[in-house]
Amino acid sequence: MTDLPSNKILFVGGKGGVGKSTSSAALAVAFARAGHKTLVVSTDPAHNLGDIFHKKIKHEKTSLEENLWGIEVDPSRESKRYIQGVKDNLQGLVKSRMVEEVHRQIDMASASPGADEAALFDRLISIILEESDQFDKIVFDTAPTGHTIRLLTLPELMSVWIDGMLERRQKITDNYTQLLNDGEPIDDPIYDVLRKRKEKFAAVRDIILDRKQTGFIFVLIPERLPILETQQAIKQLDQHHLHIKTLIVNKVLPEHADGAFLEKRRKQEKNYLDEIDRVFKKQRLIKVPLFEEDVSDMDKLSIFADHLSNLMKEDT
Repeated sequence: MTDLPSNKILFVGGKGGVGKSTSSAALAVAFARAGHKTLVVSTDPAHNLGDIFHKKIKHEKTSLEENLWGIEVDPSRESKRYIQGVKDNLQGLVKSRMVEEVHRQIDMASASPGADEAALFDRLISIILEESDQFDKIVFDTAPTGHTIRLLTLPELMSVWIDGMLERRQKITDNYTQLLNDGEPIDDPIYDVLRKRKEKFAAVRDIILDRKQTGFIFVLIPERLPILETQQAIKQLDQHHLHIKTLIVNKVLPEHADGAFLEKRRKQEKNYLDEIDRVFKKQRLIKVPLFEEDVSDMDKLSIFADHLSNLMKEDT
């Protein structure tokens, strides 16, 4: 299994309904059974990992089988925890008569677009920074494409925002130093909080941008809309220096599937497979057949995992 992707961290994305969560689970099983201590993490609000493994997966590490653990990140729970953390950071920094109003403003901000993504990314940061030393492989099963792009580009966007906040805080501190403290430097706890967050964002961004540490896999099926969406996602992520090198082409009709209906379907599918070969020349393509039955239990997931493993071996 040394010929499986060498990245420590893998993000698996794709359009809804293409088998993204199943592919993530199969990859994680393949790694674990090869002897790699593996963590599979779902950041998709419509969690499927627990259903795939037939286990209740919690927001903390849950043992799934030997060498394999899972986490399902609850965006709602993380959003509440994140907002409470913001309030705690302001404790003692705001005058008592203003606390209630500040908390009201924070609660209003928590309902704004992007708040859940920020909270989710905060949890993702913690997992990457705190669990990387404990695991050989971390596989992230992300939400459908648009959410994945927002999540992966947040480090860059948040770093720019925090830089602006730090600059404004520094000006405020300098003014207070001159006006109120006879030129002596004064401590600014808010500045320190922002600086620490910037350091965390920078550390994670370095990891995500490091091609030796982090890889990106998108899952698609040989149909028009998944091809277009994957093509667009690759272009968008390329702009942020996040390069998708591997595509899992899922649910390809096997040659032994017979009947007039499937024969007609296979002819249309061939056009899409040819288009995938043409459009995604820079990506490594791993083609997985449509299985006779749903991946509904561990035996069938094991077949999927073995198939992925064998395809990757053949492709290297």
